[in-house]
Amino acid sequence: MKKILVIGYVWPEPNSSAAGRHMMSILRQYKQQNWQVEFATPAQESDHMIDLASEGISSKSIALNCDSFDHYITQYQPDIVMFDRFMMEEQFGWRVEKNCPNALKILDTEDLQCLRHARHQALKAQRDMTQADLFNDLAKREIAAILRCDISLIISSFEIELLINTFNIEPSLLLHLPFMVDLARCPKQTKSFSERQHFMTIGNFRHAPNWDTVLYLQEIWPLIRQQLPKAELHIYGAYPPPKATALHNPKTGFLIKGWADDAQSVMEDARICLAPIRFGAGIKGKLLDAMIMQTPSVTSSIGSESMHEKLPWSGAIADDISEFVDRAVELYNNEVSWLKAQKNALPLLQSHYDSEKLGKQLIEKIINVETNLSQHRLTNFTGSMLKHHTMMSTKYMSQWIAEKNKKCP
Repeated sequence: MKKILVIGYVWPEPNSSAAGRHMMSILRQYKQQNWQVEFATPAQESDHMIDLASEGISSKSIALNCDSFDHYITQYQPDIVMFDRFMMEEQFGWRVEKNCPNALKILDTEDLQCLRHARHQALKAQRDMTQADLFNDLAKREIAAILRCDISLIISSFEIELLINTFNIEPSLLLHLPFMVDLARCPKQTKSFSERQHFMTIGNFRHAPNWDTVLYLQEIWPLIRQQLPKAELHIYGAYPPPKATALHNPKTGFLIKGWADDAQSVMEDARICLAPIRFGAGIKGKLLDAMIMQTPSVTSSIGSESMHEKLPWSGAIADDISEFVDRAVELYNNEVSWLKAQKNALPLLQSHYDSEKLGKQLIEKIINVETNLSQHRLTNFTGSMLKHHTMMSTKYMSQWIAEKNKKCP
């Protein structure tokens, strides 16, 4: 039985974040192969973490900068190690290399954090993103982690093109893996236009693009409310901070709802999903949930990036505030337009997010690279060079911290 070790940045929370759902879809693909899967993380347990044991997945708490991980991985001896985001590869990659050099190394990027950071910096400066923004320190770390791994899972086609054409990454190191949706479990029919009311948005408040979206909606919502005085905007998401709950205003219909026990249920109750996302990367789980629940969405070009390619969007895309408001109000009032937008959801799901097709591509990629691992690594000289040089600083800093901790209980 093939043994998989997944080193997580956090415990998976599929009901709190798109990243948590994506992680669980990958773990379930591994389990479908009858592989032994263990999830290990240095993160603290959380209120909304999934019960991995119920999924047949074992779990382990591990420590940063501690030689105990060496003993652990030497005993476990995985055939494949998957790092959840580049920070985990930085922390544990050299230890995996030392103790299990023949293990296939996979990096699940979730999204390119260097791209998200670059766009955020440009937004704060109220200008377009430049190459100088993109070639930031995060990029140097993130691209190095990609090069040190055998396969990197990239959720967005835009990011695949960016890595190949701007960062000159060899395509054989990458796999385009969007969110995987079990189409057989998607509802064939949801609530009708007349059964739904109000607007909604959802997103983990700890994620900076989501918080920025809430603040931006503070500007947009009064303009919608002028035309729809009885409408409400319901804002859901895990971990709302006091600064978010302070925005709750029943008089204006701007309602901070916080945690949603069932994200898809509250999505189905709404007539329109609003997502005026101004910066970020990857693809957006809230917009995928909108497609699944047949709820038309109004979003930005960044929000819809890599989610529909040339197929019609299930709703409207607008970056200008006045256009965004007009499209939101028109979809809310016009059942014909709403139904037309709703019908665009299923073709998008079938063409871009079919878990059966995507899961097969993932497993095939892993098997093909694993079968030819020596040659695969020979052709990635830059990655070998980075493992030889770059990781030494991380390695020795970690060893220094480990020794320091031994002497200072």
